[in-house]
Amino acid sequence: MKSKPNRPRCMPTASQVIDFIQSSDVPAGKREIAKAFGLKGQEKIALKKLLKDMADEGLIDGRRTAYHRMGGVPKVTVLRVVDIEDGEPIGIPDNWDAESAAAPPRLTLKERKPKGGQRLPALKRGDRVLARTEETAHGLIAHPMKKLPARTEGLMGVIEIDGSGKPWLAPVDKRIRNSAPVSDLGGAEQGQLVIAERAGRSERAGVKVVEVIGDPLAPKSFSLIAIAKHGIPHVFSEETLGEARVAAALPLHPEAREDLRHLPIVAIDPADARDHDDAIWAEPDGEGGFNAVVAIADVSFYVRPPDGSGGGQLDREARKRGNSVYFPDRVVPMLPEVLSADVCSLKAGEDRAAMACHMHISPQGKVTKFRFTRAIVRIAQNIAYEDAQAAIDDGSAPEHLRHLWACWRALEKARHARDPLDLELPERRVMLDEQGRIAEIAIRERLDAHRVVEDFMIAANVAAAMALEAKTAPVVYRIHEPPAREKLIALRDYLKTFGRTLALGQVITPGLFNRTLKDVSDEAEKMQVMEAVLRSQMQAYYGPANAGHFGLALGSYAHFTSPIRRYADLLVHRALVDAYKLEQPKPKGAIAPTTGLSDRDRASLQQVSDAISQAERRAMEAERETIDRYVAAWLSHRVGEIFDTRITGVQSFGFFATIMGLGGDGLVPVSTLGRERFRYEEAAQALIGEDSGTRYAPGERLKLRLAEANPLTGALKFELPDGGGGSIEPRGGRPVERRRPKAAQGQRGRPANIRHQGKRR
Repeated sequence: MKSKPNRPRCMPTASQVIDFIQSSDVPAGKREIAKAFGLKGQEKIALKKLLKDMADEGLIDGRRTAYHRMGGVPKVTVLRVVDIEDGEPIGIPDNWDAESAAAPPRLTLKERKPKGGQRLPALKRGDRVLARTEETAHGLIAHPMKKLPARTEGLMGVIEIDGSGKPWLAPVDKRIRNSAPVSDLGGAEQGQLVIAERAGRSERAGVKVVEVIGDPLAPKSFSLIAIAKHGIPHVFSEETLGEARVAAALPLHPEAREDLRHLPIVAIDPADARDHDDAIWAEPDGEGGFNAVVAIADVSFYVRPPDGSGGGQLDREARKRGNSVYFPDRVVPMLPEVLSADVCSLKAGEDRAAMACHMHISPQGKVTKFRFTRAIVRIAQNIAYEDAQAAIDDGSAPEHLRHLWACWRALEKARHARDPLDLELPERRVMLDEQGRIAEIAIRERLDAHRVVEDFMIAANVAAAMALEAKTAPVVYRIHEPPAREKLIALRDYLKTFGRTLALGQVITPGLFNRTLKDVSDEAEKMQVMEAVLRSQMQAYYGPANAGHFGLALGSYAHFTSPIRRYADLLVHRALVDAYKLEQPKPKGAIAPTTGLSDRDRASLQQVSDAISQAERRAMEAERETIDRYVAAWLSHRVGEIFDTRITGVQSFGFFATIMGLGGDGLVPVSTLGRERFRYEEAAQALIGEDSGTRYAPGERLKLRLAEANPLTGALKFELPDGGGGSIEPRGGRPVERRRPKAAQGQRGRPANIRHQGKRR
C-alpha cells in the first residue's frame, strides 16, 4: 500500500477518500482507509457513515471490504468472459449493469505462472473468474485468481416442483436458461414469484427463498420483477419522507421572485402524466420574432444539498436513484410524491416556484438572447398532447396556444438548418384497465404537439449550457459523441450490400445519415438502413467535460427541463443559482440553507455524472424488459396465430423479428428453417439459403407463427408458417416463395447440417 497521506489525523473528505482508493496498490476497504488517514475509535464510526453516504450517492461502489471509484474497475473484481481474441480470454466486470459512456471496459485475462500450484482450467465464453486487475500501457489486463460458479442472475424466479417433489427456481430473466435447486422454500409454494439468495458458495448448495412476492402473473407483478432484478431503490425512509414534508412547507417568498403569474403559461404533457416539470409561453415581438418563456419546476429550492447544518437525506436519496423510472402500472419517483406529484408539479391554477428561461427567438428560429430567473408562476392550463393538437387542427385553440405553434414554426426552421439525426422510432404504449390488466398495446402516435414541446425544451437546454459556459461555471453536459470509426466501417460495409456508399473521408455529421436515408425509397430497405444507422450510434451520457451532442447537431447541450425526474437537471439548476446569484432568502429549520452547488457537488461532478448515467441505463433496461413482459402476456393467449413481422436482427444461430405495430422481439432459430443449409454473412448481417437464395436480413417483412410467449421472461419465439417454407417480402416489395430444396444424395432421411460463416456479433 502507498504510504500514509501526509496530513494531520482528521476525517477525510469524500474527494480525499476517492483519491486514496484510486492510488492504493491493494483493494481499499474501510480498514485500509482508516489506517491511511490515522482514524481511531469514534472516527471509524464516522468513516463508516461517510462511506455509506458515498455509496448511496453513487460516488463509490463495492463492498465494505473493497471500495472502488464508481465507473472504475476495482483492483480485485469478478469478470465474465465475453470473447476469445487471438487465443486470449476477454472479460468485462460481471456487475457492470449499465454503461456510463459506452460499453463496459474489456480486460485481457492473462494467467500468471503458478508457483507450485495448478493452472486454472481453460476459460471459455460465459465463465466467471475472480481476478486482480492492473492498468498498463497496453490497456487494462486482469490476472485470474479463481474460477467462480455460474451466477443465478437476480436470484428471482418462480417456484417449480418436479416429479420427485424437488423444488426449483425457474428464472424470470430470459438470458438465464437453467433453473436452480431450492434448499429452503421459506414458506413459498409452487407457482409463486420469489426472491432468493445463494444458500452456499457452490451451485450444488442451491438457493434459499428470502421473500415471497406472490402470483407472477397478477397485475403489477411485471414491474416488481424489474424493480427487484435491477435493484432499483423504491422505498423512501421515514427520515427522507419527513425531510420532504418539511421542504414542501417552505414559503415561496414571492417578493424575491419574478412574478409571471399574469402570463398564460401552459403545460403540455401525456394524458397520463403523473408529474409536470415544464410549461411554455410565447408571443410575437412585432418584428417577425418571438419572446418566449420556458418555466421549469424549481426543485433546487426544495431539495437542498447537505452542508453540515442538518438535512441532506432527501438529496442523497435523489442522487442514489438518479432518475424516476416509469412503468405502465406505476412510477418509481426520484423524489417523494409530496414533492414530485404535488408541490413541485406545475399544476393549473396553483402558485408554483419555477426557474424561468426567457428567450428571444428570431424569425429564423435562432435564440438571440436569453436570461434565467427564479419566478413564481400560475399555470393557465394542463393539456394533453392530443387535445392541444386537436384544438390547433380544428381552429378552436386559444390565442396563447396559436402563438406557441407560430413560435415553433420558427424553431423548426433552425432545426432543419442544423439537420439533426432524424430516426423515426416507434414507441410502444401499454394501457391498463382499472384492475391493472392490459387493455391495449399500441404504438404511440407522433404529433406536431410533441415536436412543439421538444423544440422549446431543446432551446432551453442549449441556453442553460451556454449561460453556464458564459460564467465559466460547472456544467453537467448531456453528451452524445460521434460514432466510433469501427462502427462506421461496419456500417459502410453493410451499406455496400445494398449497392450504397458511405464516404468516411469527410466530416461525419447527422446530415450524412439523413441523406442516406432520404435516398432510400423502398420502405422495407429504409427500415433496414435506419436500424443499421441506429446501431452505429454511441450511447448518450452525462459528464462535466463537453464533447457536444452529435445526434442533435449541437455544440453544447445540458439537461435543464426535468429536475423532478432527473438528478442531472437538478445539478444544472444549482449551477445556474450560483452563477447568476439566484439564492432565495434562507429559511429557518432543518433544511440546509444553500440552493446552489455545494462543495461536494463541485468535487464529485465526474463521479456523480458516471453514477446517474448508469442509473439512467438501469432504468431504460427495466422499463424495456417490463414492456416486453406485458407484450408477452398480451400475446400468450394468441399462440399459434400468424402475424405480420419485421426482422430486427440476424445472427448465425437465427434471426429476431418483431410484430409490426405491436413490438416484442422473438427468435426464429436457424434450425427451424427447414433442411436447406444457410450461411451467415456478417457484413450483410444476413442469413442466405445456399440453394434457394432465400435471404433473411434486418428490416425485411414476413409472416410468422407465434410459437411461444412467456410473460415471466418476456421472451417470444416464432416459426415459419409452414414449418420451413413460407414467404418473405424482399427489398423489391414482391413476396418471393421460399423453395424447400430436394434432399442431397446420401443425406435422405436426416436433416442437412446448417453451416455458419463469420463470428457472432
